Amino acid sequence: MNIKAKLADKETIDRILVRMAHEILEKNKGSKNLVLIGMRTRGEYLAKRLREKIKQIEGIELPLGVLDVTLYRDDFRTRIKQPQVSVSNITFDINDKDVILVDDVLYTGRTVRSALNAIMEFGRPSSIQLCILVDRGHRELPIRADYVGKNIPTAYKEEIKLKVEEIDGEDAIYLIENENK
Repeated sequence: MNIKAKLADKETIDRILVRMAHEILEKNKGSKNLVLIGMRTRGEYLAKRLREKIKQIEGIELPLGVLDVTLYRDDFRTRIKQPQVSVSNITFDINDKDVILVDDVLYTGRTVRSALNAIMEFGRPSSIQLCILVDRGHRELPIRADYVGKNIPTAYKEEIKLKVEEIDGEDAIYLIENENK
């Protein structure tokens, strides 16, 4: 793994999340019917941070769930050698709610498609809105994020790697060159 560039630091990511929190509240005319669901692993931490930003703005703590889509992926048996399956944790009713689905990087759209299937097992939300920290392009499915922190077009041999303090010891967005592609 070859780091080509550091594209964002802790302060930049924090500013992006503040802006995204405001965009979510503006589009939904407040926080009344909203719930947040973060996709494991890094989407979970971004959702927690968005919840804090929205709480600072609105004074309301939104319900927060965590979604693991490993078993819903279309490449579950072919690409993932040793899948790390975790448990989804959505302890609130999502029926007729506006779900904000949060993930770190949007690439082909296949993980989001898996997430949509998984969410439907928990109920029937009024809407599902996709919130992505980085959109790197190269979609294989017709999926588009409603909220994008940063658009970073990449070459096929490049990747975007988000690091979060809670797991990696730092907050940063890196552009990585993958020699295997």
